[in-house]
Amino acid sequence: MISIKKPKDAPQVLSTKGKNKRRTLCASYTRGKRDFDFDESDKNIYGHKTVKETLIKAQHGKCFLCESVITHIDYGDVEHFRPKAAYCQTEENALCKPGYYWLVYDWDNLFLACKLCNQRYKKNLFPLANPANRAMSHHANIKQEKPLFINPAEENPEDFISFKRGRSGLIEAYAIDDNAKGKTTIDAAGLNDYSKRLKLLERRTALLKPLIALHKVATMNLPQPESDMAKEELRKIIDDVIQDSAEYAGMVRAAVVANFNV
Repeated sequence: MISIKKPKDAPQVLSTKGKNKRRTLCASYTRGKRDFDFDESDKNIYGHKTVKETLIKAQHGKCFLCESVITHIDYGDVEHFRPKAAYCQTEENALCKPGYYWLVYDWDNLFLACKLCNQRYKKNLFPLANPANRAMSHHANIKQEKPLFINPAEENPEDFISFKRGRSGLIEAYAIDDNAKGKTTIDAAGLNDYSKRLKLLERRTALLKPLIALHKVATMNLPQPESDMAKEELRKIIDDVIQDSAEYAGMVRAAVVANFNV
């Protein structure tokens, strides 16, 4: 994960049609409704072409959780950070309703996600440090919540998650200083799931392997000018692969900080 810089102004469809739909949902809650269903007409608003295109641009076509490039093989999902219809504190808990119905069309609550992260892992999960502080309706203040998921638009994921070589020699994510947000986000997104996301770990490792090899060459006691040429080539490559637009940039940045001792 890396920080995501979304445009301050929401796509127009959210501030027009979305705003009207939010007003209707809040009125329904006031009248006693607690079970909200969202259909294709709702998806046509929060998942509107302009919303998805803006998210794709802001996230460089990458999933906000696993940082895999989505757009070269799939359309991706517009994911709600706070679940729209129902939520659960842990995977073992039953779903609780209503969800965050008033945030369905909220720009701050929307990200681009791959189908695996969205539909197989995160789903309706939204754990809080203190569940008693959960905002239960549009009358509550969500700022009182302390989510255990990292919000990449509000905080830097690299303060919570780093990477190192794990079992079988594959590169695994880990929570810095064993922090709760990092652990929860890694587990919930299946970033180290060997049983179901082995290809993700293999892809991360394959990307880092040639960089480690090149670093070893560049730091060898080579004769001049070969030594300077190797170091310059390494610098150019690293400059490319640590950009926000690069796949798994967070992992590569962690490797650079560790001087490739991963």
